[in-house]
Amino acid sequence: MALKQKIEGEIKSAMIAKDKVRLTALRAIKSLILLEETKEGFSGELSTDDEMKLLTKSAKQRKDSAEIYEKQNRPDLLAVELEELAVIQEFLPKALTEAELVQAIQAIIASSGATGPKDMGKVMGLASKELAGKADGKAISEQVKTLLAN
Repeated sequence: MALKQKIEGEIKSAMIAKDKVRLTALRAIKSLILLEETKEGFSGELSTDDEMKLLTKSAKQRKDSAEIYEKQNRPDLLAVELEELAVIQEFLPKALTEAELVQAIQAIIASSGATGPKDMGKVMGLASKELAGKADGKAISEQVKTLLAN
């Protein structure tokens, strides 16, 4: 089932349950999907990769906002962002643990033939594609940098 249909079903459930925070987060996701589908030059439905990119981007925005609210001592807004983030993460694939991430990056480094820090761009390109939605870009970058430095 496409993400759009899942979201629409979840919106109905949230309306029935009168869960305002969940409803807001689901409507935000649906809005992103509709905006992407109505872009100029777009035809057909979103691919799974496009859906994951939208969800990842939305989750990252919530995380960034939560960090800002935490620094500004705004627990009321922080709670809302974290609740919406939790809803968005339900639709993302399970995140890799640090050990799994290191193992995946080591395999990418071995397959690409990278030998040192000068190959960072090549490894990051492959790792970003392969681990999209499974790990945060910042975490991938840090691990690649660490592993290539050794």
